[in-house]
Amino acid sequence: MRATRITVAAFAAALLLTACDDSGGDGGSGGGTSKAAGGGCTLDSVGVQVDASPAPAAGDSGNVTVTITNRGSQCTLDGYPGVDLTAGKTSTKVPEDKASAAEKLTLAKDATASFTISYVRGEAGGAKSLAVKTGKFSLPGADADHSFAWSYGEVALKGDAGTPDASVTAFTQAGD
Repeated sequence: MRATRITVAAFAAALLLTACDDSGGDGGSGGGTSKAAGGGCTLDSVGVQVDASPAPAAGDSGNVTVTITNRGSQCTLDGYPGVDLTAGKTSTKVPEDKASAAEKLTLAKDATASFTISYVRGEAGGAKSLAVKTGKFSLPGADADHSFAWSYGEVALKGDAGTPDASVTAFTQAGD
């Protein structure tokens, strides 16, 4: 057996990868076994990574990007992700970004796709703010969801209906 040298960067990357949960995610929880029709991607066959550029203060905009990596056989994403924000016992659906058009994406094994939740930060404790604690999303055509901790500040509300001042983009192919 031949020994090989490993660089510090490669070793650090390997340690970071092992810090993810079993599905390569951020430690969020899924909502059970996922099913999707017609070869659609399912949460039990993808890794999930959540990254954010949080809004620094009330009235500012922030983004939360969710990247999924296909860990199984080829699958498709056809439509928008379903996204909900939860504050206590209140759960609110995030509307689709009308400026982005959903396209059918085919993901080979290890291919990635992402979507972005854009939001306006609300005033802490304000009547027109939602004190979000959890974000949750589902893949198109699937019946399971993935939850993640929301630590990006309160989300402003629009109008009297309590709609979050937020939107979710369609999936875009990431990487090559």
